[in-house]
Formats: sequence, C-alpha cells, structure tokens
Amino acid sequence: MRSSKAAEQAAPPGRFAPGWSQRCQRAALAAIASAMVVVAGAAQATADGPDHYRVRGVSTGHHLTLRAEPSTGSKPLARIPSNATCLRSLGCQGGLTFEEFTTLSEEQKRRRAAENPRWCKVDFRGTVGWVAGRYVAEDACSPSATSGQLR
Repeated sequence: MRSSKAAEQAAPPGRFAPGWSQRCQRAALAAIASAMVVVAGAAQATADGPDHYRVRGVSTGHHLTLRAEPSTGSKPLARIPSNATCLRSLGCQGGLTFEEFTTLSEEQKRRRAAENPRWCKVDFRGTVGWVAGRYVAEDACSPSATSGQLR
C-alpha cells in the first residue's frame, strides 16, 4: 500500500503546475471558488437599484417627510429639504412590478400604484427612515459625498 504522500505525487497534475499536491490543488480551487462568491455577491448588491437618491417633485420651500415606517400614518423622523441630494438608498418596497409596468394601461398603472405605493428606505444625514418613492429619483454621488447634501 502506498503512503498518501506517494499517492499525491502519483496523481496527474491536471491544470496545475507539476509538483502540486492534491491538497494544494484543492486549497487553490477552494480559494478561487470563495473569491468568485465574494465577487458575485458584490455584483448582486449593486444590481438591486440605485445607491443614492435626490428629492424630486417637492416645491421649493417645502420638504419630504422621512418616516419611521413605510406609511403616511407613521411617525415623522425628519424633514428632508426639496433640494437634498445623495440620500443613501437602503432599498424599496411596493410599486409596480415589471410585468405590471409593461402590460397595464396607464389608468390601470395609476390605480395599481395607488393600491401598492412604493416606499424607499434611505439614510438622511445619519437618520434612517422611509420616504414615498414617487418623490425620489436616482442620483449620482461620489463615494465621499455626505448623505443629504443640498444643491
């Protein structure tokens, strides 16, 4: 019976350089697989929606209410100025699905949006809460930007 060291040396090297043991090959494959999972996870995180929003559709001198929960009856946490930018996005819920958006008439879309409004969770200057999705739009902010900057 051969020792495990002899068995490792006798194994065909496959795509690895000659002299790599099976243990080294397995470790290298595990490291590569782990790196691929990390990269795939990072790609998924950025594919879910925008990283930042700006306030839109709110008249100058008025504000957008940041709320504790995704509901107009929820406790107000802060007032976001109408010219605020770089609100960090933490995800949205509700609103039209892609299928609804592409198949419903304009009237059906309006009714469905009223039944299931879109709410977005944002970070505004360190306070996390919910805003009505119809009042935010995607914003391009630098990584060093401060949440809730004003234009």
